[in-house]
Amino acid sequence: MGKKAREIVKGDVEELIRLLNKAYADEWIAYFYYLHAAKMAKGLNAPTVAEALEKAAKDELEHMNELAERIIQLGGEPIRDFGKLVSEANCPRVELPTDWGDLKAILRVVIDAERCAIDVYNKMLEWLQNTGKDPVTWQVVRHIMQEEIKHEDLFETMLGESY
Repeated sequence: MGKKAREIVKGDVEELIRLLNKAYADEWIAYFYYLHAAKMAKGLNAPTVAEALEKAAKDELEHMNELAERIIQLGGEPIRDFGKLVSEANCPRVELPTDWGDLKAILRVVIDAERCAIDVYNKMLEWLQNTGKDPVTWQVVRHIMQEEIKHEDLFETMLGESY
């Protein structure tokens, strides 16, 4: 990271990299499970659910790339051990249903994952506001959280549970 870029980060850069890596792990896992569920979904409404899951998976991949880029800019390295992704993740392991025709169960799992992501990014924004003070990471995290909120709303709507 350049000299001026270091000056604008008002906090523990190593802790920030740790938080970003944990979110990076979450995004890898979400990408994997959403894409897998999209390919495996069965039933009358499966094409609609699969299309939404594939779009969300692409967004999760975008998030993962944004986080990796920021980690590198801060002088860190994204997690490179694939096995470490699960142990470093913030969110609990995704438990997809064994019945791929149970689209409601798939949507419930995805909604839970989105809610966990929203919590993670909200906590990260609070940390950045109170401790970390990094405007660039703030923008990245804020953008990702906005998309996670859209995902939650979309999947709740598909399930018929809009609030």
